[in-house]
Amino acid sequence: MAASTESFYLGFDFSTQQLKVVAVDGNLSVVHQDNVQFDSELPEFGTQGGVHIHADSLTVTSPVLMWVKALDLILGKMKNAGFDFSRVKALSGSGQQHGSVYWRKGTNQVLRDLQPGKTLHELLKGGFAVSDSPVWMDSSTTEQCQYLETAVGGAQRVADITGSRAYERFTGNQIAKIYKAQPEKYEDTERISLVSSFAASLFLGSYAAIDYSDGSGMNLMDIFSKQWADSCLEATAPHLEERLGAPVHSSAVLGLLSPYHVTRYGFPEDCKVVAFTGDNPGSLAGMRLQEGDIANGSLTRERIRNKCAGGSWEVFSSVLRTTPTGNNGNIGIYFDAMEITPSAVGVHRFDKENTKVAGFSAQGEIRALVEGQFLAKRVHAEKLGYKIIPGTRVLATGGASSNKDILQVLSDVFYAPVYTIDVANSACLGCGYRALQGLVDESGVSFAEAVRKAPEAQLAVTPTPGADKVFAPLLRRYAELEERVLQESKQ
Repeated sequence: MAASTESFYLGFDFSTQQLKVVAVDGNLSVVHQDNVQFDSELPEFGTQGGVHIHADSLTVTSPVLMWVKALDLILGKMKNAGFDFSRVKALSGSGQQHGSVYWRKGTNQVLRDLQPGKTLHELLKGGFAVSDSPVWMDSSTTEQCQYLETAVGGAQRVADITGSRAYERFTGNQIAKIYKAQPEKYEDTERISLVSSFAASLFLGSYAAIDYSDGSGMNLMDIFSKQWADSCLEATAPHLEERLGAPVHSSAVLGLLSPYHVTRYGFPEDCKVVAFTGDNPGSLAGMRLQEGDIANGSLTRERIRNKCAGGSWEVFSSVLRTTPTGNNGNIGIYFDAMEITPSAVGVHRFDKENTKVAGFSAQGEIRALVEGQFLAKRVHAEKLGYKIIPGTRVLATGGASSNKDILQVLSDVFYAPVYTIDVANSACLGCGYRALQGLVDESGVSFAEAVRKAPEAQLAVTPTPGADKVFAPLLRRYAELEERVLQESKQ
């Protein structure tokens, strides 16, 4: 009898290419998973990789209604699969960080009055002042970044207040661009959400607050007071504070689930909505980091797989198994899209003499890519003060966490064991955990205590003996070559 009344907790992740959901039970075991792929399942929106890349190659957006329709689809899939929504006690979620959504005036009332006989996509068709949202890949706001730093007192002053100098991807600078380029759309905007708080709003049936964690990636929040910084708001757009609403703690219960979902899908009336957050903190929650742990999120390797391995992950993996560790001294530095850390773009290849070369063999390219990405991770982590200590574990997440050959390279570069969790969708899983924690947070139960029953990460691979001797000089060379690339890019 107990099994039939087991409580469920849902975690959603509105990522760049898909919407994912994981349901966990009271023991934090996964009981259901599903996803909606934007490009293939919602082809009418014409996205590639979930986005629209504009003619300037800097402006990158996603259709807001695509995300809304994806939620209709995934809840419909769950219903068709027989998922019992009546057992869901709480839900939370995450969204790709830095993206912004512009709700048209009057839409909060629309959210409150949602009619369960229609889809969210139908009901919210006219609900957005900006139909295509700028997302984290957008790097078109250099002018706005420069203005913010000048207005506030310099890059260091912006960093002192918000935790980061002005970055093109960050939401405040995207808002400033909308205000300048499309003032009529800004004027028609009643509320500005992050992707995370936008998604929470769809469940809450009213505008959801931005959480502290995701809000700290906007160049707008004073990270010490956890309130919006007046100087940054004033340099961004007028009357911005009222459009953002007050931020909240990341484990805050925002309220009860909208009656729309109770009627349409059979959720219980007392189902709670816990604040949504960014995908990176969601993943960290899913992996339950401990002291000495390092988390790695997978970076896209599909372009090189398609170019050098005929689109086959099996061929890609075979190459990693049969090419030499250290790639005969060849190093690749890959910045397919403008990065925040470091600020660079392009692909740069060097032979063992540090001479720049036009290309590698297909096999050499694959190993250079994977080794280069993990060398970069370790170099940047150590610049931030991370140390590989006895007991260090690398926790791998994302799609590549199921590929043992990629994980072996990761383990060798960090010279530490790599652990994975059973579910690749760690952001979803973390938000399922956060949904449970949100219910017990007010009674003083810590996150660690709330998730102590969760399955432990599993050992996937250990370092190849002697790999540290191979990668020690490569790490030094990578750091020097990256610095050289950055200096050259400034000239």
